[in-house]
Amino acid sequence: MNKQEKRHSWAEPYKIKMVELLKMTTREEREAAIIEAGYNTFLLRSKDVYIDLLTDSGTSAMSDRQWSGMMLGDEAYAGSENFYHLDDAVKKFYGYKYVIPTHQGRGAENIISKILIKPGDIIPGNMYFTTTRLHQELAGGKFADVIIDEAHDPDNEFLFKGNVNIEKLESLIKTAGARKIPYIALATAVNMAGGQPISMENLKALREVSLNHGIKIIHDMTRVAENAFFIQRNEEGYSDKSVSEIVLEICSLTDGATMSAKKDALVNIGGFLAMNDPDIYEEARNLVVVYEGLHTYGGLAGRDMEAIAIGIEESVNDDHIRARIGQVEYLGDLLINSGIPVVKPIGGHGVFLNAKKFLPHLKQIAFPAQTLAAEIYVDSGVRSMERGIVSAGRNKDTGEHNFPNLELVRLTIPRRVYTQAHMEVIAESIESVYSNRENIKGMKMIYEPKYLRFFQARFEKL
Repeated sequence: MNKQEKRHSWAEPYKIKMVELLKMTTREEREAAIIEAGYNTFLLRSKDVYIDLLTDSGTSAMSDRQWSGMMLGDEAYAGSENFYHLDDAVKKFYGYKYVIPTHQGRGAENIISKILIKPGDIIPGNMYFTTTRLHQELAGGKFADVIIDEAHDPDNEFLFKGNVNIEKLESLIKTAGARKIPYIALATAVNMAGGQPISMENLKALREVSLNHGIKIIHDMTRVAENAFFIQRNEEGYSDKSVSEIVLEICSLTDGATMSAKKDALVNIGGFLAMNDPDIYEEARNLVVVYEGLHTYGGLAGRDMEAIAIGIEESVNDDHIRARIGQVEYLGDLLINSGIPVVKPIGGHGVFLNAKKFLPHLKQIAFPAQTLAAEIYVDSGVRSMERGIVSAGRNKDTGEHNFPNLELVRLTIPRRVYTQAHMEVIAESIESVYSNRENIKGMKMIYEPKYLRFFQARFEKL
C-alpha cells in the first residue's frame, strides 16, 4: 500500500451510477416527527430522515453485478438455479457443507435454537445479541455471557474485545456440565460491544475447548469479513493473507453458522443457516418448510438468492472491506478529535457513542442513549439507534430491567451508501448536541411491547 492509499484508507473503490435524493427537513418538522414517533427512532418514517444510520442491515447499496443478477432470478418453487449458486458461494467462501436459505438472520436463529436447545440448557456466548438471545430463551435456554471483561469497558483500547474469556467458559462448563450446553454462540465483530473483533488466537483456543468437551460452536457470521479485516491488520501472522482466506479459516473453526446476509453480503433481504453436520441439516430441512419455505428457497425469491451469492464474493474483496471500515474509522476519528466519548477502538460497522459519558447527569433509568438518539435526530435529521438499557430488555426470571455496563448510541454506516461529506455532517451534528448536553433531560417509557422492546417502545420527556 502506497502513502496515498494509507492517507485515504476510507476512499471508495467504486463510482456512483445512480442517486436517491434526500429530503431536507426543518427543526420544527423534526421535532414534530420525533414526538409522533414516541422518541423512538425506529418509529420515524424514513421520508423524515436525512442521513440514516439506524442500521447497516439491508441498507447497503448493491453493485451493478448484483442488480444484473437479480434479472436472472429463477422463481421456480423448487430447485431454483439461484439456490445452487448460493450453495456454491457458501461452500467456496465460507467452507460449510450445507446451507438452508432463510428470509433473514433471525429465521436461521429460530431454526437452530429449536433443533439444538432443550429447556434448562445454557448457551454461553461472547456478549448477547437481542434476537439471538430471545430465540434461545423461547426455546427454553438461558444465555451466559463469557466475553472478556474489556468488552464491557468502552474506554479500553484492547484490539480484540470480542474475545471469549476461556477461563470463564471452562468454569461454566465445569459448573453446568457439558450436556447442558448445546453449543457456544460465537459472534464475529461483536455488535453489542461496538463491532469489536475476535482474534484468531482466541478462536483457536475456543475451538480446543469445544472439541475437548464435545460442544459445538455456532457462528453468528453476519459481519465475519469485517472481523477478518481486523485480524489481517492487527494480528501477527495474518498481514500477508487475504480477507477471503482469513474468513475461510474463521469458519473452519466452527461447526455451523447463522447469517444475516443483509450486512456483509450487501443485500436488502435474506440470510441462511449453514452447518457441517448432516443430521442437523436434515432436521433444518424439515423445519425450514414449516417456518420459512421449501429448503431451496427458504422464504426468498430466486433473485434475492442470486444477489446474496454475488454479494458474498464482493464482501471478501480486500479493497471493499478496507474502504468500508476506513469510512467508519474516518467518522470515529472526527468525533474523537472533537472530544466526543465513543467506544474504543472504533469497530467494524459503526461508531458507538458512550451515552453515560455524553450525558453523565442522567441516570440509566432515564434512558440516556434513547434520549441522545432522539436529540441527534432533532438537531440534524441523522437517525441513529439505542444500544443500552432499552435494548437489554428485562431479566427473564425477575422481570426487572437489565442494566448493561454499555449504554450506547450506535451510528451504523450502511455499506457503499454515504460519502466522506456525509460523515462530516454527522460529526458536526453530534458536536452541536454535545455542546448543549447539560440542558438535555431524560425520558420515561410509556409503552413497552412484550418482546424486543427497542423496536416499538414509546417514550416521553421527563
